[in-house]
Amino acid sequence: MKEQKIELLAPAGSFACLQAAINGGADAVYFGVEQLNMRAKSVNAFSVTDIEQVATVSHENGIKAYITLNTIMYGHDLQLLRNILSEVKAHGIDAVIASDFAVIEQCNQMGIPLHISTQANVSNIEAVQFFARFSDVIVLARELTLKQVEDITKEVRRRKIKGVSGNLIKIEVFVHGALCMAVSGKCYLSLHSQNASANRGACTQNCRRPYIVKDAETNEELLIDNEYIMSPKDLCTIGILDQVINSGANVLKIEGRSKGADYVFTTTQCYREALHAIESNSFSNDKIEDWLKRLSTVYNRGFWEGYYLGHRVGEWTSSPGSAATEKKIYVGKGSKYYPKISVAEFIIETGSIKAGDTIMISGQYCGVVKEKAETLMVNGVLGEEAVRGDKITFPFSTKVSANDKLYKIVETVNG
Repeated sequence: MKEQKIELLAPAGSFACLQAAINGGADAVYFGVEQLNMRAKSVNAFSVTDIEQVATVSHENGIKAYITLNTIMYGHDLQLLRNILSEVKAHGIDAVIASDFAVIEQCNQMGIPLHISTQANVSNIEAVQFFARFSDVIVLARELTLKQVEDITKEVRRRKIKGVSGNLIKIEVFVHGALCMAVSGKCYLSLHSQNASANRGACTQNCRRPYIVKDAETNEELLIDNEYIMSPKDLCTIGILDQVINSGANVLKIEGRSKGADYVFTTTQCYREALHAIESNSFSNDKIEDWLKRLSTVYNRGFWEGYYLGHRVGEWTSSPGSAATEKKIYVGKGSKYYPKISVAEFIIETGSIKAGDTIMISGQYCGVVKEKAETLMVNGVLGEEAVRGDKITFPFSTKVSANDKLYKIVETVNG
């Protein structure tokens, strides 16, 4: 176990996810705004005006907040970039994550801390030394082995490579979440087929579909069976997290700004528990099995360890969509909160909830809470089932807003 402090970095695609990351034990979160981040298509994308609140919530809870400005920048983006960076500077966002030299130069001019994104594809010590003159943290390319990561971190210490703050440069690696068929996410498939550039945060995920292979000479066609040949399984390093830490990495990043609060909470909590277990020398196969079971309940395409153990090619998904063992079904939204008696009210908009069902609430104040509805108060009286149009109430310790969502949790058939 290294003596350095390991930072656990979680994704925040919404205020609910931000709170979920805090509740799960993150040391820092990363988020994006407008169209200048690689999750611009996210339905819950933050706006420039949200930067202040993200900074406030993060810092009040003792964690750092990093903003991703990691798309390719065109000339017409530069004014928006300056506007965003002005807000970043004004509200004390802890760092910008970027790879475009326009962003790098602007951050350095404004004195804004900078992290080099994985889109820079840093894969060797010379590249680390080059980017250290601009930044304090470098996110390595996703295709490296743990041996390659270890070689880089050892050389950082040997050469005493320091970032702009005067401290040794920190090395960040991904430990969990979606992987892309392209090198460090730099893909053009979506651009060529849909005129939607993945490098501008608009990926349409063409790679996640089944494909037919056609012989150009004979016109014979073959449907690729069982495997989605361009859709990798998700990265999961919970079982080898001790090896990841021993590689010398300083920051462990969880992917998932387009995922829900349940995903953010569960992944963050599992990796926090794993870090504690490693620190206390209680990291064990039984615990790994439990973490994997919990990680399997939220969105995933199946798991593998990525390229860290020396795999030359990816492991591909065998089915479209999520392989999660649990499914969340939207049933309603928040309608009122009674603070004096700590009771929440939700209105059922679709489907139904029965006494004994497992429910999940996702919101900006609670993050995500999952519990069993042992009893139901339906329209003010004890009931067995709530259907569309009904109002249900139950004790709840956190404020509820109209944006909060109520889900029913069910086990998937194929788990």
